[in-house]
Amino acid sequence: MKHRVYVDGQEGTTGLRIHEYLAARDDIEVLRIDADRRKDSGERARLLNASRVAFLCLPDAAAREAVSLVTNPDTCVIDASTAHRVAPDWVFGLPELAAEQRERLRASKRIANPGCHSTGFLLLVRPLVDAGLLPRDLPLSAMSITGYSGGGRRMIEQYERGGDARLNAPREYALKLNHKHVPEMTVHGGLGAAPVFMPVVGPFYKGLAVTVPLQLSQLPRGATPEALHAALGERYAGERFMRVMPLRDPQALEDAYFDPQACNDTNRVDLFVFASDTQVLLIARLDNLGKGASGAAVQCMNVHLGIEESRGL
Repeated sequence: MKHRVYVDGQEGTTGLRIHEYLAARDDIEVLRIDADRRKDSGERARLLNASRVAFLCLPDAAAREAVSLVTNPDTCVIDASTAHRVAPDWVFGLPELAAEQRERLRASKRIANPGCHSTGFLLLVRPLVDAGLLPRDLPLSAMSITGYSGGGRRMIEQYERGGDARLNAPREYALKLNHKHVPEMTVHGGLGAAPVFMPVVGPFYKGLAVTVPLQLSQLPRGATPEALHAALGERYAGERFMRVMPLRDPQALEDAYFDPQACNDTNRVDLFVFASDTQVLLIARLDNLGKGASGAAVQCMNVHLGIEESRGL
């Protein structure tokens, strides 16, 4: 029997990519809305409630409205917006976050898909907090460089249209220190204070690298680079989409320049620990449209439905 799936917001970057993931699957029936009825709340409600899984690829306000249209208790909503990521009655859609996360995803009908930046940050930080190697009240900072597809259709069109020399260089943004991913970084990272977060958009389509710098003198005794690396390796042992690279990865050091695009077109996350005698750089690399968005949503669907987790990914 096929599982019926509907994507509300199917014309956006995330929605289109979800459709690509599902197109080749024989276990999924994708419900589609006529183009001229995309804003018809009655038709949207019909399709949402006819679905076993409904993906919301919408702005926050529209996502909240869509949730209000769901009356079928059997419909699982996977929301790709920011609207519900720290809501206590929603489960955060990162299966690798904690040992009990998959069971929570299987049981819940309300799943909040993570943001791309927060995915990399949390996969680095949460295991180290849980292991006592990063104090919960330690002031953290993070820098993330991402391809321009993370800005959605308008930014993609801006870059592909060209004609603006400023787009040839990396551009820092969220200069008011209020990036929408910071709340989920804080809450799901188990942190006592929000990290200082600096995102950067680069002149490439997709790919993302999140970097968390640390001073070893500020860490507990025993929190050596080797211990940090071992804790990540232990936490993600057996995780099919996680790859903890060698400590001070020789290949990356030989290349001299870190490649944020090396996980593109996969659902994989590569984690790195680089270190000197006094400092550490933690880096997570992923595809911002894959594990950072649509791939994560499909992975959560698979977990919820009890399907092989990597199917279609």
